[in-house]
Amino acid sequence: MGNDQIHSWTLVTNQAVESAWRVVGGSLMLAVGFLTATLCYFRRLHLCLGHWLKWWIGYLQRKFKRNLSVEAEVDLLSYCAREWKGDTPRAKLMRKAYEELFWRHHIKCVRQVKRDNYDALRSVLFQIFSQGLSFPSWMKEKDIVKLPEKLLFSQGCNWIQQYSFGPEKYTGSNVYGKLRKCVELLKTQWTEFSGIKDYHQRGTRCNVLFSDAMLEYKLYEALKFIMLYHVTEVYEQMKANKIIPRLFRLLFSRETSTDPLSFMMNHLNSVGDTCGLEQIDMFILGYSLEVKIKVFRLFKFNSRDFTVCYPEEPLREWPEISLLTENDHHYHIPVF
Repeated sequence: MGNDQIHSWTLVTNQAVESAWRVVGGSLMLAVGFLTATLCYFRRLHLCLGHWLKWWIGYLQRKFKRNLSVEAEVDLLSYCAREWKGDTPRAKLMRKAYEELFWRHHIKCVRQVKRDNYDALRSVLFQIFSQGLSFPSWMKEKDIVKLPEKLLFSQGCNWIQQYSFGPEKYTGSNVYGKLRKCVELLKTQWTEFSGIKDYHQRGTRCNVLFSDAMLEYKLYEALKFIMLYHVTEVYEQMKANKIIPRLFRLLFSRETSTDPLSFMMNHLNSVGDTCGLEQIDMFILGYSLEVKIKVFRLFKFNSRDFTVCYPEEPLREWPEISLLTENDHHYHIPVF
């Protein structure tokens, strides 16, 4: 009798434990399954967010790098060693030229400039702004914003409607309005930079400006127009038998630039589109902006043309800015 009771209690207890375990086990399995699913979800979410964030960071870096037209300073000799490896005659010549810049001319760093058909204009304007140079004397006497209309109404230059805005190749009746906006932007930016006394603040502003492709494009077209304006002014002086600088006599003696119209059609309209500035254009640019542009032509090392100035003999004590080039087509900015 006692054994039967013990057996009955044992049986009941086992059944109760099994029932309880089934309930607990089922709940535990559900909990484990839910936890596993949750962990898998968050893992996938983490991977997805990681890939998304990595893509956006890469996109922003590529976009910023693409628009950064004047890069930060890098050590001159390190740049040379990276760009000119090997034992070819040209590589050896370039290494010697860079060493000459470093040891004799005390140039320690270089700023790489975006390679396109505006890079000469970009290199010059960047230094004018970063150094806080003031307006040329003639700009202080005239409102440059009104120059497009002045050429049309005062000098009858209706041919300016054929002016082409670099790769945009825009021509038409609205040329004057587009030119006016470009020149107005140049005047505004130049006024702002020349009024900033702190060098580091100017540098920060330059980094912002020269990362905006659309603003840059308008500034370079304004510089092209100012060159055209000066060519037109000097041409009128020449017709009136006045003494003009020798470089302009050389310009007008060429078959492709006998007057301002041919200069614009055959040379200036292509700048920014299919070609950059030629040497004689560099003379005109320096003359128009009243700066002495000193260029180190590295491919001319060990010749008297290694260093040239545009213009060769400035009319006054104009400020000097420096460029370096390896081929007379693309320019970089040396840092002393």
